[in-house]
Amino acid sequence: MRRTFPLAVLCLAASLGAQEPSTLSDPLHRPLDEILDVNVRDGFVYYNALKSSRVKLDRYVASLGAVSSGELSAWPRERQAAFWLNAYNAFVLRTVIDHYPIRGKASQYPASSIRQIPGAFERRTFRAGGREVTLDGLERDVLAGFNDPRVFLALGRGAIGGGRLRSEAFAGTDLEDQLAEVAAESVTRKEIARLDTSAGVLSLSPIFSWREAPFVAAFADKADVAYAARSPIERAALALLEPHVLFTEREYLRRNSFTVSFHEFDWRLNDLTGGRRD
Repeated sequence: MRRTFPLAVLCLAASLGAQEPSTLSDPLHRPLDEILDVNVRDGFVYYNALKSSRVKLDRYVASLGAVSSGELSAWPRERQAAFWLNAYNAFVLRTVIDHYPIRGKASQYPASSIRQIPGAFERRTFRAGGREVTLDGLERDVLAGFNDPRVFLALGRGAIGGGRLRSEAFAGTDLEDQLAEVAAESVTRKEIARLDTSAGVLSLSPIFSWREAPFVAAFADKADVAYAARSPIERAALALLEPHVLFTEREYLRRNSFTVSFHEFDWRLNDLTGGRRD
């Protein structure tokens, strides 16, 4: 019998309707918390609706630019990390709606992909925390500095293959629990990890290989001794994923008879406007 990740299906979608007031502890991010609560369902975004009511998002993005580097550096580390995670995801939303609907012609990406926006990750800059940042620079130079590679799985990236965009903002007081949930749900998402026991293949998101050094530094030495002969990035991925799989899958993995590959990243836009696409 073929078993593949995802090993479980998270049912997180909820109907639109009256929303509960935000209880987020950090008032700076309450607007984003409300935006995500209204416009995001299981990682997919109502981009058309968000563009039509973009004033709150524009104000929130502007508020990030009003935070100085001195103010930010005085915050606890967890609050700083939450600030940058929220900034990244908000900047992606802003980038998409500034060009929505996206109709690109680059053959290597889907027509509606965020990658069809020239320089979306590499050149477009935003002001936040006293500095100018690009999305790539924020991920590579800022978030990597927190030495917790779970953050890379928390970035929506405007793509189905990215981390599942949450329907809530990150908060410094809740960050450890939120990142623990990000790691746990990785085994439920075929975009992040899938195991084919009949073929003997564990296929991983290229996010692991894109950010190999931080994953290896944080997790490689935490892998079970059964994987001692494997490469550092394989040990790191297994250390992150294995605690969250079912008992039978853990038994299979511990037999250590599988190969590891990295599948292609899914750059389709995580757009729910026309109905969710699986």
